[in-house]
Formats: sequence, structure tokens, C-alpha cells
Amino acid sequence: MSAFPGSPRVLMGGIVLLDPESTAVQRVVVLQYNPETLTRSLQPQAVGAESGDRLEVLRLKGAPIETIKLEAELDAGDQLEHPDQNPTTVQLGLHPQLAALETIVYPLSRDVQTNLDLAMVGTIEIAPTEASLVVFVFSRNRVVPVRLTEFSITEEMFDTNLNPIRAKVSLGMRVLNVNDFGIGDPGTSLFMAYHRQREQLASLVQTSSLSPLGVTKVV
Repeated sequence: MSAFPGSPRVLMGGIVLLDPESTAVQRVVVLQYNPETLTRSLQPQAVGAESGDRLEVLRLKGAPIETIKLEAELDAGDQLEHPDQNPTTVQLGLHPQLAALETIVYPLSRDVQTNLDLAMVGTIEIAPTEASLVVFVFSRNRVVPVRLTEFSITEEMFDTNLNPIRAKVSLGMRVLNVNDFGIGDPGTSLFMAYHRQREQLASLVQTSSLSPLGVTKVV
């Protein structure tokens, strides 16, 4: 059934994987349904916060450590109602969608195999493989580089071949800021754009009037 022509287009949240050097898009993982809630926490990075140094009390070392948590739902029901149009879902259920998320936290198998081959010939030190630059996109106002820190999957329903056809995915992410990247790194540019956007949004609600607080001065 087609959507009502006058209905607004609903933007979807998702994750974009970028090449860390060229920033070419490697993969886009769209959340099938937008989460009902998104939990964010910000831990300020103050100088002298623990020591109580009065000369440093108002200084900040950098952006706060921001974490994001959400729960996404996946359901193959709509696709299974039209099997001729969705043969992959009929054959594999939600395995491809889950794998697209899971492999974000896997190194590439070819890189693992290369390291195994190097170890076989006696290479003593093997560098960890470089992952993609992960960008969380949740509207035009939240496009931010992240690292996945928590990942759990609850598979709730299966077809006759035991393919999952309904699942919940819980994601925990830490926003990566300029302290995590080098100067000129694409991740730095992404975070700085996010940082400036926070300031622009905040400026829309700033006021110098104290009257709503019931006081005429604070000093």
C-alpha cells in the first residue's frame, strides 16, 4: 500500500562507514525503524576538577565525553508478505541486516588472514588492522563520528529454517572528538562541524534577561 501523498517524508537514522583516508562511503546501514528513545550522556572534561585548583576551576580540557545509547527494532514481516519481491529475506531472514551491523565491529577477514600469514612466516610485531570511520546519522542536526562500545542482539522470532525474522539491537556509542583524531583528519572535521552546530543551536535560545529566574542580578 502506497503512503498517503500528503504525508511528510520521515527521515531514517543510521550508520555510515567511511574510508578513513579518502572518506569514500563504504556502506550505509539504515535503521529499519527509528528508535523511540535515544539516551545521551555528557561527561565534562574540566581542568583541576578533582584537585580543586582555584586557578584552573573554569578551564575545560576539551569537549565532553559524549555517549549515545539506543535500541533498534528489525522485523522481516513486511518483506515476507511479498516473497516474490524479497527472495533474500525469504531465504535468509534478518541475517543480512544483522550482519551489516555486526561486521562494523569486526576487522576485515582479509586483514586478519594477512596477519595470520605474517605470523606464520615469523613476523614478530603485527599492527592492528584499521577500521572504517563510523558516523552516526540521526537527522541533519546529528552527524557525528563514533566508536561502538556496546552491542547486543536479541533475536525474538524465527522462520522454519531458524532464520531470525524479528530482533532488537541495542547499541552503545562514544562520540569521537578532536582529542581522538589527528590534525587534518576527516574525523576532526566531522566533529568540529558537530561542535559548531551545537553552538549555533544554543544561540537560538540564549537570553540575557534574568526575570524568568525571579532575580535582578546574580553578582
